[in-house]
Amino acid sequence: MNFITHSVPVLIAAAITLLPSMAGAEAIEEIVVTAQKREQSVQEVGIAISTYGGEQLKSLGYTSAQDISALAPNVTTVQPNGPSNYALAIRGVVQNDFVTNQESPVSIYVDEVYISQMSGAGFQLFDTERVEILKGPQGTLFGRNATGGLAHFVTVKPSQEFDGYGQMTFGEHEQINFEGAVGGALHEAVSSRLSLAATTNGGYVENRFSGEDINNSNDYAGRLQFLIEPNESVDILLNARGSFQEIRTGFWENVSTDPLSNLTPDATNFNGYRDGDGDVFEGDYDRLGFQDAHTWGTTANINFYFENMTFTSITDWQRVYRDYVEDSDASPLPDFNFYLVTDARQFSQEFRLSGETDRSRWVGGFYLLDVKVNDANGAETPLIGVAGAFGLPPGGLTDGSGVLPTREGDGTFQGNDNPYQTNVSSWSIFAQAEYDLNDQFTGIIGARYINENKEHHYENNFVDFQPGFVMRNGNPNVLFNAGTYDGVQDRSLWSAKAELDWKPNDDLLLYASWNRGVKGGGFNSPLDITCGDPVACPTGFLPLTNDLMRFGQETLYAYELGFKATLFNGLATLNGAGFYYDYKDFQAFRIVGLSTFIFNADAESYGGELDLTAQPLEGLDFQFGVGYVNPDIPDVDLGIGLGPQDTEPVQAPHWTLSGLARYQWPVFGGDAAVQMDFRHRSKHYFSLTKFEPSTEDGYIVANARVSYATGDGHWEAALFVKNFTDAEYLVQTFDLGFVLGMTEQYYGLPRWFGGSISYSW
Repeated sequence: MNFITHSVPVLIAAAITLLPSMAGAEAIEEIVVTAQKREQSVQEVGIAISTYGGEQLKSLGYTSAQDISALAPNVTTVQPNGPSNYALAIRGVVQNDFVTNQESPVSIYVDEVYISQMSGAGFQLFDTERVEILKGPQGTLFGRNATGGLAHFVTVKPSQEFDGYGQMTFGEHEQINFEGAVGGALHEAVSSRLSLAATTNGGYVENRFSGEDINNSNDYAGRLQFLIEPNESVDILLNARGSFQEIRTGFWENVSTDPLSNLTPDATNFNGYRDGDGDVFEGDYDRLGFQDAHTWGTTANINFYFENMTFTSITDWQRVYRDYVEDSDASPLPDFNFYLVTDARQFSQEFRLSGETDRSRWVGGFYLLDVKVNDANGAETPLIGVAGAFGLPPGGLTDGSGVLPTREGDGTFQGNDNPYQTNVSSWSIFAQAEYDLNDQFTGIIGARYINENKEHHYENNFVDFQPGFVMRNGNPNVLFNAGTYDGVQDRSLWSAKAELDWKPNDDLLLYASWNRGVKGGGFNSPLDITCGDPVACPTGFLPLTNDLMRFGQETLYAYELGFKATLFNGLATLNGAGFYYDYKDFQAFRIVGLSTFIFNADAESYGGELDLTAQPLEGLDFQFGVGYVNPDIPDVDLGIGLGPQDTEPVQAPHWTLSGLARYQWPVFGGDAAVQMDFRHRSKHYFSLTKFEPSTEDGYIVANARVSYATGDGHWEAALFVKNFTDAEYLVQTFDLGFVLGMTEQYYGLPRWFGGSISYSW
């Protein structure tokens, strides 16, 4: 803490002190965002926003949507399960449940289209114009599940000008990446753009059991767009996209853990195995995990322009398919292999009318969302019939006619296959208006009414896994059904916003805002409902009641004060915000045994961010950000026998720090550049229990890059090293100490060297 409290003001003061005396420096380029559904300078919007431009994304080496949190204060990447399963945590607002029918409270949008499935949100970044991260509730204009904020990815659009680029990247572990795009005019009224990307490497985790490295990359994506502009009154943007990923995954570091979740490095797991080599990138995995993920989508964005008004229609259809299996016991024994299957279809339609007068701007519209999820979770568990295994009663697992056998004797085995279907139907109407009270003060009010219906069907089936039959999501070899649940939630929700902006001059914005954010309730889909308590569970299984399976809506009352300052004739910007969050029925996440559950609890949080961007010297770019958040979930019973206790949300480090320095200078008729960036996350937890194996004590990851670009701007070559200190840091854990005697730990990427060459025209 001393490092943070002393270094932050010193670094900011040192940077600002340089600015007034620097000759030859150029003003910072204006950043345009669409946070309020129209183009504005980021310095004119009373929302805490972190932004990245397309060229900056390339120079930082960001290739996945998961990378964007690195330099954003109070923003953390959440990777609950598998490389493409991704969410963001903003100011401690997060969803850590990896069950695929859950939606994150921090929304992901691509070209104004909502991505409902976390399993489809870890897409590749290529041919991207910019990324906007909006902090705080955004329920009025964006609507869907944005209590914590959102990330909006804006791709490069077609134009009449013929242009494009291609980039190849080579690196350690047989890395070969490609991205590129080409576009231009097909007709005086029709433009097109084709964008492609491929990311491959051979894997960086050694599997001592099979000798085949895992956690490789094998990702491909493409996007085809057509922009039709028959006249000045209308434009039509058509978008078709797809991606697929087929990789070897399921890597977890196996850490032996006692039932009270205190680390016992000299002990073994329940199956007698212990991984004591100390290398977090090696393991003994008998089950070769995999992820097979595919996404498809089409969008039609149509704008009609009238005098002082614009009508917009955005129609989108998308599908996400994912088949995921992992070696969950992370050992050479075939004890517990978890899987998820996702098959989700989504349709959305937005109609929007916006306009302005001399003193006002307004926007209103209608939004429809329909999501159909046909998913499953389950596990291959050969020990399912062993008495006492996985928390089973002393008599073992029985359907009432006797204890089930552990194996068939023919190489097949047993486990569970839990199919569930969740259908979501939601419509809403919304409006927001701004009015200039005078030359300095602007008032903003907005509201959204939401009608949401969710239907959920869930089955807990114990099955035989036999070759030649459907293994996952519909295994027909059902030994018996341990429980079935059907539930419906039909709710009316509302969100609202009120804000007052004060611009005493052109270089300063002060704002105060109140937001009411909401996220609808939902349903749990537990992996395991076995229960060893004969009083509470006389059948040996948890009763599938509404109290267990259903959770209610969460409501967030957010209060924020902020400022945005442009300093020294545009040589620097300094933006800051402070906030207080008051949660009603916060949707918290916990693991009980082998199952995940979301439940409601009240919570509160406060904190703030500070962002500095400067160009103090010609060719020198400097960025620094600091964020602080202090969340609290009081008096929560976590189901571990310790009674109610105070805790805090997962993935919510109290301090986040980030910085970037880039210097560019002319040489040999072109431009050379050196760049360094870093991010720091203080101590944080991956479980509400805050047990030691699920705790990251804090880390710093630093990256470096050198590059040379030719004077005509066509060619660029670069060398880079990511995580050059080779820091070991946790990005996810799951504490299974009470059941398997171990904790799964997932680590971020090790040190990685590489280089790239690109050509643009």
